[in-house]
Amino acid sequence: MGAFYRSFLVLFLLFGAELVTADLTELENRIIAIAERDKEAAIALLARTVNINSGTMNHLGVKAVGDIFAEEFQSLGLTTTWHDMSEVNRAGHLFAETAGESGSRCLLLIGHLDTVFELDSPFQKFDRQGDHATGPGVNDMKGGDVVILYALKALKEVGVLDDLKLIVALIGDEEKSGSPKSISRYHLIEASKRCDIALGFEIATSLNAATVARRGSSGWRLDVTGKRAHSAGIFNDEVGSGAIFEAARILNQFHEQLTGEEYLTFNPGVILGGTDVDYDPSRNKGGTFGKTNVVAQSVVVHGGLRTISPAQEASARARMKAIAENNHLPKTSAQITFQDGYPSMPPTEGNMAVLANLSGVSVDLDQGEVVAFDPGKRGAADVSFVAGYVDVIDGVGAEGNGAHTLDESIDLATLPLLIQRAAILIHRLSTGEHY
Repeated sequence: MGAFYRSFLVLFLLFGAELVTADLTELENRIIAIAERDKEAAIALLARTVNINSGTMNHLGVKAVGDIFAEEFQSLGLTTTWHDMSEVNRAGHLFAETAGESGSRCLLLIGHLDTVFELDSPFQKFDRQGDHATGPGVNDMKGGDVVILYALKALKEVGVLDDLKLIVALIGDEEKSGSPKSISRYHLIEASKRCDIALGFEIATSLNAATVARRGSSGWRLDVTGKRAHSAGIFNDEVGSGAIFEAARILNQFHEQLTGEEYLTFNPGVILGGTDVDYDPSRNKGGTFGKTNVVAQSVVVHGGLRTISPAQEASARARMKAIAENNHLPKTSAQITFQDGYPSMPPTEGNMAVLANLSGVSVDLDQGEVVAFDPGKRGAADVSFVAGYVDVIDGVGAEGNGAHTLDESIDLATLPLLIQRAAILIHRLSTGEHY
């Protein structure tokens, strides 16, 4: 854990962060029993949705999974809306909302319907061995979606759901979001403006850790030009150093000047260079032609940038731009452009307060305290888009391993525990009894 993050946590603890605990009420004990009883039903729904391919670009599959959850939410009395996203070449998003007004706070519960496994993936089916199961999206994040649904089912059965003000957002393109984000994340952001607290049900890093901060993720592209000429003349006054050497200079300076800053990483993921370059970033593919006896004329480098705050992102971009566009090698030029992506989710006192409530619920359930997870070890997620409007934590979804791999798995033994914790947390936060 970095020094900035440690310092924030120390200050928060010094100035009154308290573990919020309370004896379990009769209602909460009923929730516990319901979640235990419904374990197999929850697993059956998980299997049903995992067995439908919903890779981001399989629009029909994403919609089919959304339809299943829509029917489930409707059975609880929620109003559902499907927001079509064909405008950005994505399937769409499912939103479900209670009509409750008496809750003192509105909660936004965030999940997603899509997975990284497209129709051509060899990983397509749910496979269960006891309390261990594998499958595409089994924890990232159809397991988290099931936790949301069954938490609400428990709240419905104990008679409090109708009084709570909740918005559920199951996003259809979290794994490969449509652009521009102003369209693909419009409904999520607008929902957050109507709420006070957001809970992200992405995969739990462990039962005893949750996310109060995430780094933002954006992109950069470096285009370098040199003078095409016979290689016998490279480095002379007429030919200069060529595009590949200039690209190497710039990348080396990035490494020398920006490496080591806390929570800042920058990765050149693609590089193409030669006489001619053809690169299509939308397909993550390209080609190049060049010869060893011809000085390279063009280079394209496409990379990613991760930062903990808007200020760090702005600073990194300014330094990268200065390196890329000044002090060129002879007869070369370069331009760097930046693409906005997922915003950062800085740690805040409000986020820590929500975490304290989650930890209190966990302690009351004899599951142990929940601590803040190091943001340097988590990627970007949809909760970052709402972090500027609400207090938010993430990582309260399913418990498993191997997300985004052919070994993705879920620990089914923990599913009732996570449903219990989510339901009680939602109720406590909504009523404001402990927040």
